[in-house]
Amino acid sequence: MLLIAALALAGPWIGGRRAAGQPSVDLGRIRLPPGFRISLYATGVADARSMTLGDAGTLFVGTRNAGTVYAVRDLDADDRAEQVVIVARGLDAPNGVAFLDGDLYVAEVGRVLRFDAIESRLDAPPTPVVVRDDLPADRTHGWRYLRAGPDGRLYFQIGAPCNVCERSDPRFATIVRMSPDGGGLEVYARGVRNSVGFDWDPRTGDLWFTDNGRDGLGDEVPPDELNHAPTAGLHFGFPYCHGGDLPDPQLGSVRPCDAFEPPAQSLGAHVAALGMRFYTGLSFPAGYRNQIVVAEHGSWDRSVPTGYRIVLIRLEGNRVIDYDLFAEGWLDGGSAWGRPVDLLVMPDGALLVSDDRAGVIYRIAYGA
Repeated sequence: MLLIAALALAGPWIGGRRAAGQPSVDLGRIRLPPGFRISLYATGVADARSMTLGDAGTLFVGTRNAGTVYAVRDLDADDRAEQVVIVARGLDAPNGVAFLDGDLYVAEVGRVLRFDAIESRLDAPPTPVVVRDDLPADRTHGWRYLRAGPDGRLYFQIGAPCNVCERSDPRFATIVRMSPDGGGLEVYARGVRNSVGFDWDPRTGDLWFTDNGRDGLGDEVPPDELNHAPTAGLHFGFPYCHGGDLPDPQLGSVRPCDAFEPPAQSLGAHVAALGMRFYTGLSFPAGYRNQIVVAEHGSWDRSVPTGYRIVLIRLEGNRVIDYDLFAEGWLDGGSAWGRPVDLLVMPDGALLVSDDRAGVIYRIAYGA
């Protein structure tokens, strides 16, 4: 077992010193609605990206650039993790993590791995089982977001291997699903440029997902999207149509926008909407329950930066009725010191937020 962080301190620390190149964390800059508070749940989690929770309360965290998978543990139930353990290293962009039936699944660029009975073996993690190793190996949008669905299958995206293009391989620009043993791979949703966050409505079981819009059309278009996929087989427009009504300049003549599913909500252009969750806890006010929170990771190709925040999307049935700010402050004067990536609702109702720039996990709670 490699112990990376022993104390939840006010900044990213490794072995008692600040990690090189990591920005300082100032929670006083984060603005939340009245009654909410933010704290550091874990530090020393360099490149923290996707999150999943084990049955015994271990938080597993994937990374995109660090090649590591972490196990984060709050040993004394004080809402601060005392232990951050590396359970795998040297992997190829292990962004996607999912916990199912006692096992940890990790999605790399070209394959999906399984770490059996991982929570009882953190001191000596097992050699992973290769579940599937024939996924496209393209680097552009090659990192995977992985979730275990309510149907017991594993879902992940296969992003477009480009900014905008057509490809003969029908797996590109999709969300796919397969059985936990790697069999039965099938496309669930098409025309999805790159989704790095999805969740299921706890009331209906319907899949909702974020999707990042194409680059190169200017600061204000196209929007990122929140999409609703109640059934398999729907097409959401990429690469022919963006945001429901914007034909692509190169490929829009191939198929019209009205041939595709429009977004449930157009998000800000270039906000890089990533992780999203339905808030299923009980500790936030009633108006938040079964509503959607989205981490907008932040722009990289816009003249004035945007995103770097968490938004709340309210639903009435399957219709979006509000798209509003929930948390901001990671962008300060045009410079971002943090970038929210993924969200996870804890059993006590608190909301965890990963930050791959600051290398920390935040905890957002309501009340005293």
